[in-house]
Amino acid sequence: MAQKVALITGVCGQDGSYLTEFLLSKGYLVHGLKRRASSYNHPRLEHILDPSYPNSKNFRLHYSDLIDSTALANLLKETKPDEIYNLAAQSHVKVSFELPEYTAMATGMVRRGMVRMAAWFVARPPSLIRVR
Repeated sequence: MAQKVALITGVCGQDGSYLTEFLLSKGYLVHGLKRRASSYNHPRLEHILDPSYPNSKNFRLHYSDLIDSTALANLLKETKPDEIYNLAAQSHVKVSFELPEYTAMATGMVRRGMVRMAAWFVARPPSLIRVR
């Protein structure tokens, strides 16, 4: 049986890190997407990135932004995930009001685009693609 491949957006958050642990324990190859930031901000992944963590070799961290459709398309083409978990969102309340268009794109509109791109680049019919 082929190894299942998952792509998790928002992998640095609480839910993303727990989901990563769970999928790795099930033998998945997990690709995590995190937004590039000027500060180091993935303490919830430290133990997973440690080579001594069980199945850490099956975890890949990618840097991108969900509203960069070209980068997202390239990532889908490269990873060909069986499952996509979209957990990314604008999580800072003040910033969400200061940047309403970015917030709408990053938390809502990206889902529709991700399904379309996955159907195109992963070569599966849209009815078989699950974005959770």
